[in-house]
Amino acid sequence: MNEEHDLDDAGWDNPNISKLWRYNLHYFDWLSSKNFEKTGACEEILIQRWIVENAPMAGSGWESYTVSLRIVNWVKWLLARNTPPEGMMQSLADQSGWLAQNLEYHILGNHLFANAKALIFTGSFFDGPQARGWLATGADILERELEEQILADGGHFELSPMYHAIILEDILDIIQIGQCFGQLPPALLHKMEEKAKDMLSWLAAMSHPDGQISFFNDTAFGIAAENDQLAAYAAALDIENPAPLKALEHLPESGYIRAQAGDWTALLDVAPIGPDYLPGHAHADCLSFELSHGEQRIFVNSGISEYGLSEERLRQRGTAAHNTLEINEQNSAEIWSGFRVARRGRPFDLDIDATKTGFEISCSHDGYKHIAGHPTHRRRWQIFAEELVISDSISGDYKSAAAHFHFHPSLKITLEEQGQSGTIQHEKQLLTFYIEGGDAKLHATTYHPEFGKTVNNQKLVVRLSSPHMIFRLRPR
Repeated sequence: MNEEHDLDDAGWDNPNISKLWRYNLHYFDWLSSKNFEKTGACEEILIQRWIVENAPMAGSGWESYTVSLRIVNWVKWLLARNTPPEGMMQSLADQSGWLAQNLEYHILGNHLFANAKALIFTGSFFDGPQARGWLATGADILERELEEQILADGGHFELSPMYHAIILEDILDIIQIGQCFGQLPPALLHKMEEKAKDMLSWLAAMSHPDGQISFFNDTAFGIAAENDQLAAYAAALDIENPAPLKALEHLPESGYIRAQAGDWTALLDVAPIGPDYLPGHAHADCLSFELSHGEQRIFVNSGISEYGLSEERLRQRGTAAHNTLEINEQNSAEIWSGFRVARRGRPFDLDIDATKTGFEISCSHDGYKHIAGHPTHRRRWQIFAEELVISDSISGDYKSAAAHFHFHPSLKITLEEQGQSGTIQHEKQLLTFYIEGGDAKLHATTYHPEFGKTVNNQKLVVRLSSPHMIFRLRPR
């Protein structure tokens, strides 16, 4: 979380510390962290301290999602041949019984998936009829949720690369514990293995040439396992890694496209916000995109640094924090509170054409149809080896429109000729951009690659002077 506190001073559930930080404190993820130097004594002391200082069924540590993650981490620690300290086995059984009666059907999504995983872990670890009941409940939920949450193209239905990677690790963990204990139905294990293959392919398609995930919806580095770790884990479980990526990868059920031509790699968002009943991790980012030149990221969505109910959380979810077009200074989806979306538009009229030198992809969305004039935004990406062209068109009436292009913080940007052209300097190349149909200005803004981390960067804001704007980007 990039935020430190002393447990003796702060305690386990200090209301002056963010809820997300407190949740992470209770997860016990550090038990399996690659950076944690395991000594045995430290783990035992903190496990016992948690048991003593967290009254049953009270506080953040006893919320169902928190319990689910802690159960899995404790079971993993015990399966690594660690000796349980006094009270740990009874506490683990108590937490499992409590979770079985408090499953998160009111939230669904990745929370219910985590509940199912925890019941499978503890149901496999313990013996007896109660444990068999936990295992059966977890397996039943898992079988249903696999079909609901993992789309036909391999994507997780909440459309966040970060949560996708988390769920993929969950599936690999369940496959491993199923292989170890032999208590899961073979058909379910086979289904999970097939889903894992598809999810590995989706993850590769939604990552940049630098090998890391893109920032669509609630996504940041440092939370999920990295791509190479997941690939190695799958290989250790005899799950084959995906075939090499093609120049064009269309993920139709998710609504994303990866297009490569020359040194360009573009990741395009032509997706809805996610499940209509579960928009908690969605952003107002329709027709946004990210772009790399070689292994250097050029255009980046802004990422996330926090959850909760703050104005900053809303800003980071807003349209202007993404590489897309904002009309009348409004969001393309009505985000509110920390994890809510009211009115939302949908993409339509997607067209994908391959040419001799690259790809032309265009799509519209109706997220602004509710405002006076009923404007519709259509974007076309032309991705060729020699240049990238982005064309924005608006049909219908509107008062103002601005396209936002967020630069990776490592780049040096110059703006020339009264906002009609400029340069982008990265380590290996100088790129030049040209603008038609709009006036551009550079704005200071922020980029959030991890929770609790804010990095200064710049964005180009192109205010349209006509209903049609063209942005061209070429290597110099």
